[in-house]
Amino acid sequence: MRMPAIPDSRFPIPEPTIAFIGGGNMARSLIGGLLRHGAAPGGIAVAEPDAALREALRRELGVATHAANAAAASDAEVLVLAVKPQVLRGVCTELRESAQARRPLIVSVAAGVRIEQIDRWLGGGLAVVRAMPNTPALIGAGATALYANAQVDAAQRALAERLLGAVGLVVWLDDEALMDTVTALSGSGPAYFFALVEALEDAAVAQGLPRAIARALAAQTCLGAGRMLREGDAAPAELRRRVTSPGGTTQAALDRLAADDFAAIVARALAAATRRGQELAAQHEE
Repeated sequence: MRMPAIPDSRFPIPEPTIAFIGGGNMARSLIGGLLRHGAAPGGIAVAEPDAALREALRRELGVATHAANAAAASDAEVLVLAVKPQVLRGVCTELRESAQARRPLIVSVAAGVRIEQIDRWLGGGLAVVRAMPNTPALIGAGATALYANAQVDAAQRALAERLLGAVGLVVWLDDEALMDTVTALSGSGPAYFFALVEALEDAAVAQGLPRAIARALAAQTCLGAGRMLREGDAAPAELRRRVTSPGGTTQAALDRLAADDFAAIVARALAAATRRGQELAAQHEE
């Protein structure tokens, strides 16, 4: 089955409308994606305590910047919480009065913090969307899972999808508990592929290939394989079969992976990441 499409329509929201609380890499990526999709920089505000980063955001992206969270959030119809999980409670408490007065759509990209917690810290009864993007969002090739609470209406769901869709693929979950699996799969997933490329590179170098050539070939192979998966209809198993000739070199490598229990290794790694995500989430509970 074909993968969900990446939204490519222009961002249709009047300004001023979106406030980012936190101006780090993910916020910068989302803002850049929104601007590429037609959002007006005058409709975006960012709260960031670091003065140098504030100036860079203002200069490079043309958005309004503020040192204080409340100043950025004062006119927001969408409030994007892009701060570290460990400070999110304090940020929400600070913004509670404003959020209750304006009742914006809340979008959180803080890993491991449940919607119920965010809503409670903000005073309750708000429309909250939780997002789990990954680092390829930095180059517009992200993968993001979204989950919404019951207060989020259809228009707000579309709005959240446009916002995160500006930096890549978006999928919706029906069960927030699955966010821990998403974190383990796509949130942590880029590191698994980097580790694979690192191992392929080292193995090729050990056999005599120059490192620069080994890295280039390994990286391009991963890129090409990913595009075949993303842009086609064939399942991974079918694509694997197409490139594997019986008795050939690929079959020899796959037989070695199977003998070393490759599938079980991956399953255990994903389970370990999921468990750790659940443990970290529990730390935010009262």
